[in-house]
Amino acid sequence: MKDRTDKTSPDAPTEVLGREGFGPGPLCADEVCRYAERHYRHLFQLNPQPMWVFDLKTLGFLEVNDAAVRHYGYARTEFLSMTLKDIRPPEDVPLLMEIILKPGQDISEPPNTFRHRKKDGTLIHVEVKSHELTFGGVAAGLALVTDVTERLRAEEALRASEEQLRQSQRMEAVGRLAGGVAHDFNNLLTVVNGYSELALRRLEDGDPLRRSVEEIRRAGERAAHLTRQLLAFSRKQILQPKILDLNALVGESGKMLRRVIGEDVEIVLALRPDLWKVRADPAQLDQVLVNLAVNSRDAMPSGGTLSIATDNAVIGAEGARLADSTQVGPHVLLKISDTGCGMDDETLARIFEPFFTTKETGKGTGLGLSTVYGIVRQSGGFITVESEVGRGTTFSIYLPCAGEEAEREPRESDAEPEGLPRGAETILLVEDEEIVRKMTRNILEECGYEVLTASNGVEALKVCASHGGAIDLLLTDVVMPHMGGRRLAEHMKVSHPRTRVLYMSGYTDDAILRHGVLEETAAFMEKPFSPETLARKVREVLDA
Repeated sequence: MKDRTDKTSPDAPTEVLGREGFGPGPLCADEVCRYAERHYRHLFQLNPQPMWVFDLKTLGFLEVNDAAVRHYGYARTEFLSMTLKDIRPPEDVPLLMEIILKPGQDISEPPNTFRHRKKDGTLIHVEVKSHELTFGGVAAGLALVTDVTERLRAEEALRASEEQLRQSQRMEAVGRLAGGVAHDFNNLLTVVNGYSELALRRLEDGDPLRRSVEEIRRAGERAAHLTRQLLAFSRKQILQPKILDLNALVGESGKMLRRVIGEDVEIVLALRPDLWKVRADPAQLDQVLVNLAVNSRDAMPSGGTLSIATDNAVIGAEGARLADSTQVGPHVLLKISDTGCGMDDETLARIFEPFFTTKETGKGTGLGLSTVYGIVRQSGGFITVESEVGRGTTFSIYLPCAGEEAEREPRESDAEPEGLPRGAETILLVEDEEIVRKMTRNILEECGYEVLTASNGVEALKVCASHGGAIDLLLTDVVMPHMGGRRLAEHMKVSHPRTRVLYMSGYTDDAILRHGVLEETAAFMEKPFSPETLARKVREVLDA
């Protein structure tokens, strides 16, 4: 006779551990069933994830575990008086009925994702894995619930980050494209704009050719402006920052804005008297104001109010995160608000994308707000937008405070002297593009300077050696074949230590930085430049 604990016998009663309440010896069939039920309930109740048993016909809860009670906030008695429909938003109930009650539907399929509502009203996203069983003689389903709310939030945040990365890559790609064409394009524009301005200086007001030349100059200026926009939104623009009183800048720009936006839009200024100073490029901030004002005007076709306000703001870590900026500390706030048509969420999410526009074909380049974004970020600040359809839009620009010790730079005289500034010094002009070199030489000689020319650094050194006399200014392009502007300037420091240097380029700042010339002390002139800009910059460097 076999031992009663021998588990190899198919007829032997089952011997188990954890048999409290069942007495010694083997279990009978009834005891095995009761033990299995107790063991099952033990595993059901102690499962760390919410579980419940529900009636497949009525969808009523038949049993819930402790994790479900804790997670959802309902007492067990409350749960057992409810159905699956009670923990779902009303709009999600039809989908539930389709999945659960559809004829032939196998609820043991892979997990389905639903929205559940807790007792406090909080909506959570859950994955539910169900399995059919019989519970107390009733056809039922056993559900295992996994709260995936945080996971979905993380996935959404990851998708948003990926989209931001893709947008950044698109902007960077356009920036690289702009940088690639900027040099040649800006050289051509320098010639077009330069010669047209020289021609206008020689033509009388009544000359029949004057109107045609003026149109050429206007077209060249528009092309140059487009290039600057491309470089600005890709944050490749060369900035010339100064210590600024933003109130003064807004006040000056306000006069121009009234002409730009028309009489049917009222401009309201609210400028803080004790505003902190900022360090920024005034020309670029002017462009920011104009772009935002024009954008607001287009949003108010029947007129409205444009409000411009300034304030001091200290950004903490939380505020910086909300503004998508890592910068904290004192900032100066420039807020531009309108009472226009506003934007929906879909438009709001894309407003800073290059070439995105809601205007009719031919009425917008889609670069206005991209330019604003690029200028603000390149200036070390950040920008936020609030808008609602029918209730207007507010742009908030935060620029880093220049510090209390920053003193306002002396204002330049408002009086403009007549004609181009003149001089008699000797200038070595080094430019690899012949048409630019010829035009620049013509302008400088017209201003009275003695001009030596060379097409690259190597040739320039030969010109210096053959000249033998003093050279007061080296005016050189940055990127040239054989020898660029930086190496040429280094050689000139040895042979002509008193020679001043003025760099010029049509490339982006990245290209200039790679050639090591964009320093705080380096004088720089961006192409395309006008004869007046050239003459004044040369005189400024010589007189410094």
